[in-house]
Amino acid sequence: MSQKVLLNATEINIALHRLSCQLIENHDTFENTVLIGIQPRGIFLAERLKDVLQKEYKIKKVQLGYLDITFYRDDFRRSGKPLEANTTKIDFIVEDKKVVFIDDVLYTGRSIRSALTAIQSFGRPLEIELLTLIDRRFSRHLPIQPDYRGRQVDAINYEKVKVCWKENDGEDAVYLIEK
Repeated sequence: MSQKVLLNATEINIALHRLSCQLIENHDTFENTVLIGIQPRGIFLAERLKDVLQKEYKIKKVQLGYLDITFYRDDFRRSGKPLEANTTKIDFIVEDKKVVFIDDVLYTGRSIRSALTAIQSFGRPLEIELLTLIDRRFSRHLPIQPDYRGRQVDAINYEKVKVCWKENDGEDAVYLIEK
């Protein structure tokens, strides 16, 4: 099993700033926009983006929630072991808001399809966009594309993309791992 560094800490930081600027360009003050990190790994990216927007670009109020999609997935009963749900934390109204889903890797698109179903429990958004740090463009099972992407990766199905966050994994890095 070998691994290759796709993004190091500096490159991740550059991508975070670029993605933040793109969000500001489309959402200005975030008055009618909410960010939703998709559990479990999208929340680290979402938290980082919120920090960059508030600390570096002085956006005063960025609303951030976490969405658990465990029981909305089409494959949750296929596992031999019971799944454990993550926490959903959305303490604001999404009705008539612009929602930006945030996830670390866009692979098959099934997680995003699940998130589209799950968010309906919290109201009907005005529109929904997708932001991902890594877009695995040749692995899609569903016609879902990101509106914002940090990096596009042409990975083959037997390769895995692993995103590491300092808060959770002790380092900021993105690896391509050959199994």
